[in-house]
Amino acid sequence: MRKRRFAVLMLLTLSAGLAHAGGGPFGIDHRLHYDNSGIWKRSDQQIVLYGTILSVTGGAIALGDNDKLGDTLWRSVDSMLVASVGAQALKWTFQRQRPSQTDNPNQFFKGWHSQSFPSGEVTTISAAVTPIMLAYGEDHPAVYALALLPAYDAVARVKTRGHWQSDVLVGAAIGVGVGIWAEHRQSPLVLSVLPGGFKVGFIHHID
Repeated sequence: MRKRRFAVLMLLTLSAGLAHAGGGPFGIDHRLHYDNSGIWKRSDQQIVLYGTILSVTGGAIALGDNDKLGDTLWRSVDSMLVASVGAQALKWTFQRQRPSQTDNPNQFFKGWHSQSFPSGEVTTISAAVTPIMLAYGEDHPAVYALALLPAYDAVARVKTRGHWQSDVLVGAAIGVGVGIWAEHRQSPLVLSVLPGGFKVGFIHHID
């Protein structure tokens, strides 16, 4: 029940400010005024994405699976990988044109160059932070502030016309769902196929 409430809260945070009458599968898709300046710049979006990936992966490799944080970070790695593969498969399936390609949000099945649905970046960031919030949020509520990372990226991707509103919301749903799955597993999936040294962690190797 706690995980279900968490998922609803996370998605409500991400959808704040995005819902509006329009088209698309949920009837909310519309172009925003193009804004690639200030905090919404594409380069800043990429800093958040790659910073999240590097922080989670680097921390997992450094700590291994010998403590709660290391184990949680490996679950975030699981979540990012599985969610990203799933999102890419959906992009290839639905072949939706981006707002930068058309002003019509109902343009699906338009070829391989059309990969708007869902947002891979929002999927990845949501998948990365969800296991961390589930593991630590109840005891340390400040950890829930990590939800601001995918929320920021969702708004930024819509403002720069990289995605429609439904793209980022579905991406967030995938990321949160896979993150809950990864946190619930008995042990991290990726570690089961990697050499044992990754389980020990770089820091513990030095010790």
